[in-house]
Amino acid sequence: MTTIYLIPVYLDENVIETIPAYVLDAIKKCNVFFVENEKTARRFLKKLDKNIVIDDFEWFTIDKNQGEPVAAFRQKVEEKKTIGIMSEAGCPGVADPGQKLVSIAQEMNCRLKPLVGPNSLLLALMASGLNGQHFEFVGYLPIESAARNKSIKEIEATSAKNNSTQVFIETPYRNNQMVDSLISQCRKNTRLCIAVNITGTGEKIMTREIGWWEKNKPDIHKQPAIFLLQAGGK
Repeated sequence: MTTIYLIPVYLDENVIETIPAYVLDAIKKCNVFFVENEKTARRFLKKLDKNIVIDDFEWFTIDKNQGEPVAAFRQKVEEKKTIGIMSEAGCPGVADPGQKLVSIAQEMNCRLKPLVGPNSLLLALMASGLNGQHFEFVGYLPIESAARNKSIKEIEATSAKNNSTQVFIETPYRNNQMVDSLISQCRKNTRLCIAVNITGTGEKIMTREIGWWEKNKPDIHKQPAIFLLQAGGK
């Protein structure tokens, strides 16, 4: 049976200690890697162990625009290669490419081995103080302002109805626009957590009501961030 390792990658390359030692053991068992970014994946392996011979592995890129290299993946499974899947940061298949390959691996009766490592969504939720029993990750909100505002209203309503935490992300260079939209669209007593630079230098995870954020607007332009929202009462 072919084994597929789902390999976590650090969120900040200066914090290598967030990767458990057993991840390196799994990496050394692999013959083939399917990765989001080959350059950063190679650098990651060298940071884990400078003695790794990078060219001993076969490399395939998971292209977000053109889709996963499905045919190559199926072929390597049939060849009974031991395969590693890596995203650029965090955990593959969770708000990152690789999910389709994992689905194919399930169809082909592979042995899936998800490995423990940093996941910004769960780390942010853990530190937010918001509802960790009932939460939903809704991914990226719309780019266009009117559609984004509509989406914010909808997720706040869902949060109020279900007493749930709504988790979402944004491209770092649009973070400040997201903050502006949240402040303008949400109720003053809705709680918003902004988690920035998780595990890295300058890490800051803060939960406050929208009314507070309105008076203390952060500048998080081009910083990796997670947003978590839990609606307040009417």
